[in-house]
Amino acid sequence: DVQLVESGGGSVQTGGSLRLSCEASGVTVNGKCMGWFRQAPGREREAVASISTDDGIIDYADSVKGRFTISRDNTKNMLYLQMNSLKPEDTAVYYCVRDHFGSNYDLNFGYWGQGTQVTVS
Repeated sequence: DVQLVESGGGSVQTGGSLRLSCEASGVTVNGKCMGWFRQAPGREREAVASISTDDGIIDYADSVKGRFTISRDNTKNMLYLQMNSLKPEDTAVYYCVRDHFGSNYDLNFGYWGQGTQVTVS
């Protein structure tokens, strides 16, 4: 059974920090493009951060550059998103995804988690 399970979301004040985690089971994150997307109510899903197969290329949305950091731990089969200096506009459901890099996405391709809510007020 393939699962990507996000955790670490919650409510935080403006300027605060959260660390999202994504635990993969049934599939590996090692050697795969991985990423984080988010979707706010009434808005399109958007890419937040991506990491290439060998971690050599990392891409961030302009809106989160300098504040968010994507990383992975292949030994634990985990993907992370460290979010600092959070703003109300970061409020969204955050999704972990495998086999995606960059802004384009296909919900029918790769593996997606169920999402974790982040609320910044």
